[in-house]
Amino acid sequence: MRGKYLFIGALVLVLACFATLNFSAPAAEAAEKVYKWKMQTHWPASSSSYAASAQVLVKTLKENTNGRLDIELFPADALVPSKELFNSVKRGMVEIVVTSSAYPRDQVPLMDVASGLPMNFKDTWECAYFHKVMGFDDLVQEAFAKHGLYYSPDKVYPTELSLRKPVRKFEDFKGMKLRSSGILQVYLTSIGAAAMMLPGSEIYAALTSGVVEGAHWGAVQGSNSMGFYEVNKYHLHPALNVASTDIVLINQKAMGSLPADLQDIVKKTLDEHFWARTAEYEVLEAQTLAKVQKEKGVELIQLPEEDIKKMQAAAMNVWEDVAKRTPENAKAVQLLKEFHSSDKTAEVRKLKETYAK
Repeated sequence: MRGKYLFIGALVLVLACFATLNFSAPAAEAAEKVYKWKMQTHWPASSSSYAASAQVLVKTLKENTNGRLDIELFPADALVPSKELFNSVKRGMVEIVVTSSAYPRDQVPLMDVASGLPMNFKDTWECAYFHKVMGFDDLVQEAFAKHGLYYSPDKVYPTELSLRKPVRKFEDFKGMKLRSSGILQVYLTSIGAAAMMLPGSEIYAALTSGVVEGAHWGAVQGSNSMGFYEVNKYHLHPALNVASTDIVLINQKAMGSLPADLQDIVKKTLDEHFWARTAEYEVLEAQTLAKVQKEKGVELIQLPEEDIKKMQAAAMNVWEDVAKRTPENAKAVQLLKEFHSSDKTAEVRKLKETYAK
């Protein structure tokens, strides 16, 4: 009898080992698989957002996935020209990119709103509310899904002009040679400036040579990191817009190749990154402005209210033209008008207090 039990016990042990060898080992191997992606940004390595956004995002994704998603990062133009980032990620040449929302406006007309209609918001957190609470991001997600792409804004922040010569009234824009892009280029041209598109890597040389007399690259942080204040000694308020100027795009096939848990981690990490960078950027803006005023002799020019009203009136013409491009644009512009027709102050303040801690 004892021999019988010993035989059964041995048989159970053999079967257990067999089960482990045939089922547990592949599961363990699958859990340890490392997915390698390439990511290029439109930011040169010198840009403040390359370190604060791109490098941080790559590091955080690797940590949050326990090393299962390993992304090789490249700065502007390292693999493809910055203007080709949309096409490169759509075709799967790279799995993930960070690009300017101003660049793919021909392929995705809704980018005219995402990149920031002129004079759209006074405060960063108004824009965050518009994106995340009022549903604008849902519209953008649908637009990019048609191209096989997953979208997430890197952050929202103001776009402001740094200038070689001062603009102290609305009429001073006339004839100014300004580096711009996207819908802001259209707007600045409409108010009399000679606005031209230049990639980030060419702006400094254009400023030093006098090809342009002013430029925008984000707000103060962007201008400072790109060396603009070595040439430009004026910084202009108000902001031309507040927008999701920088966006993350992921090829949907690459996203779909990840296990479901990794897909969830990627999406959650991108969302957390948005809130963290939006809050961080606002704090650093104030600090950097004080620093360049003190150390580099930059003068902050605040346009009078009467000139701001002229800028706003001119902006409305651009809003209406953008709304006419597509039904999606019309819906987004109407959503923006609804924001301004409602008193959202208390809700925006609460949102800011929640995420700015």
